[in-house]
Amino acid sequence: MFQQDFFFSTLNHKNMETLQEPLLETANHIVEIVARQKAFFKTYKTLDISFRLQKLKDLQKAILRHEEAIFQALEKDFRKSTFETFATEIALILDEIKIMLENVKLWAKPQAVRGSWLLFPSASYLYPEPYGTVLVIGAWNYPLQLTLLPAIGAIAAGNTVIIKPSELSANTSAIIKTIVAEVFDPAHVCVIEGGVNETQALLKERFDKIFFTGSTAVGKIVAKAAAEYLTPVTLELGGKSPCIVDEDADLEVTARRIVWGKFVNAGQTCVAPDYVLAHRKIRSMLILKMSKYITEFYGENPQNSPDYPRIINQRHFERLKKYLSSGKIVKGGQIDEQERFIAPTILDDVTWESEVMQEEIFGPILPVIEFSDLEKLIEELQYKEKPLACYYFGKTENKQEYVLEHLAFGGACINDTVMHTANPNLPFGGVGNSGQGGYHGKFSFDTFTHYKSVVKKPFWLDVPLRYPPYKGKLNLLRSVIKWI
Repeated sequence: MFQQDFFFSTLNHKNMETLQEPLLETANHIVEIVARQKAFFKTYKTLDISFRLQKLKDLQKAILRHEEAIFQALEKDFRKSTFETFATEIALILDEIKIMLENVKLWAKPQAVRGSWLLFPSASYLYPEPYGTVLVIGAWNYPLQLTLLPAIGAIAAGNTVIIKPSELSANTSAIIKTIVAEVFDPAHVCVIEGGVNETQALLKERFDKIFFTGSTAVGKIVAKAAAEYLTPVTLELGGKSPCIVDEDADLEVTARRIVWGKFVNAGQTCVAPDYVLAHRKIRSMLILKMSKYITEFYGENPQNSPDYPRIINQRHFERLKKYLSSGKIVKGGQIDEQERFIAPTILDDVTWESEVMQEEIFGPILPVIEFSDLEKLIEELQYKEKPLACYYFGKTENKQEYVLEHLAFGGACINDTVMHTANPNLPFGGVGNSGQGGYHGKFSFDTFTHYKSVVKKPFWLDVPLRYPPYKGKLNLLRSVIKWI
């Protein structure tokens, strides 16, 4: 997933002289905020479940109160429609808060677990404990949802939270800061806006947990910074998510679902189908039907569609524009640099060596590659980096299971795209190059919680077998182990 346009490149001497004073001010300000949050956490106020619930209710009300401002911010950042903003940003946040409000009391209680005869008599428990002060670095492509969803999990788990929204979606970043400032004491939850300087300064601090959503390249930088203090991290990254369409797929439904999943948010979605692998028997027909649905969804001229967003900035526009020459354009291909508009585009005659296939596309360009043997295709995919998502379209259950069993990925849909992320009972997250850790619903609470292992024993029985001297006890120990 392409995150902020910062890669923390080494600054030259001239730049260091220019930025020395602002960097110092930024660092001092952040040091003070982190210290304040650590002090607030030590008051144990966030351990109070009623306090957590009240703050989540206040956040819920604030989001509803600022709904129109959120619509305006996303329209300015992306030209997103109000429907898409509500469906892909606000609704998911409200649902997450609702889940937390209904379940946090139960989740935060010590949990009895099965004991062991080796410990008889005893009782064993898991005690949920918040990590402490956590850093949440959000992403620009769904700037409200991907920033606030993990923060909600961190708050529900009892942490203090510093939120760093993406500077690329500046209008949404501003409304996030407004909402958070209305609801929270900054010693509990606060927003740090800015770009490279602020993020660098934050990563120099010692947090108890870091949650990052963004690109694999920046994820490695975050992980290295966290390693300095052995800080646990959750990395929500991306990758080239394949979409396999087999010969027995319902092409009408398949085309409709692929087009929606690929071109929502103009393709700037970490779990979007990155490319289509179409069986040779249906490739041509699938392309025709996908082309039909692009027109049906966005009109003859998608640039005039109120439902089709724009590319986030000029750098990403230029990156995507280069991909248009990676194959034969069979649908779309129109661009408008002034508006940062790239039409929903299908590329045919693409190979694995094409430029568009070398990194995650993260835009409205859909390459199609033909295959004829599913098992050989899966074997080839096994040698590629593990993607965040995988999609398979086909009616044969054995083939569905073959794909699920033989490919590694973060999450998947059979005969659909993207929608697995909408179920809060499923963890959302990657594996390997596409990330580590997961969240949503209970998994969000767990991500920001350390479960302390506790054994409680009475005084009334103290088995002497474990105490020295051990002479003559080995056979008895073997008997006990065999018996239990």
